[in-house]
Amino acid sequence: MKDQIKIMLVEDQPDYRDAIKLALDKTSDLNLVSMYGTAEKAILSMERTQPDVILLDLHLLGMSGIDAIPKFRECSPDSHIIVLTNSNREGDILAAISHGATGYLLKCASLKQIIEGIHTVMRGGASLDPGVAKLIMHHMPEISSDKGIHLSKRKLEVLELIAEGFVKKEIADQLNISYSTVDSYVKEIYEILQVHNAPAAVDKAHRLGLFRRLKES
Repeated sequence: MKDQIKIMLVEDQPDYRDAIKLALDKTSDLNLVSMYGTAEKAILSMERTQPDVILLDLHLLGMSGIDAIPKFRECSPDSHIIVLTNSNREGDILAAISHGATGYLLKCASLKQIIEGIHTVMRGGASLDPGVAKLIMHHMPEISSDKGIHLSKRKLEVLELIAEGFVKKEIADQLNISYSTVDSYVKEIYEILQVHNAPAAVDKAHRLGLFRRLKES
């Protein structure tokens, strides 16, 4: 992980923005490089700032956070996007993840949880509110897995551990394989499932019934 993680905050509520800024300023490896009240201004600055992590509210004046996610990804593909919102609506959650958000946290999360979420996505994990993770794992309607998509048993085991919140190093320890092997598996899983991040991979695997297939094997 980097010695200094560059953070961009896109939030239109001044009081909440100040609270996040105070917490980040007190964390030695987190560097708040920019704050914006609108997505439009944040997008215009991306070429210059290239943040490692974007903390993004969904319900902003002007362009919504949902609509901004693909534009952030286009400007800076390596930036991790953590949605930070009051909305626990299923539609918002699924739209954010399908558009490429790496994490989804509610504003009721503690500042400590938000900081841990930043560190989690920088380690290659997915930062999800527990209720959001439960929705993805258990409340999505399953669809037929007869789509020509196949993951080996080992890749399914890796994906199941991702779904349980483990990061790549922990998965390597759990399965007694190297970190580079896990990293390679994760890239192949994303390519096979045609997704960009861990939450979307877990979501799609669940809907395709792939986890059920692992239990039956």
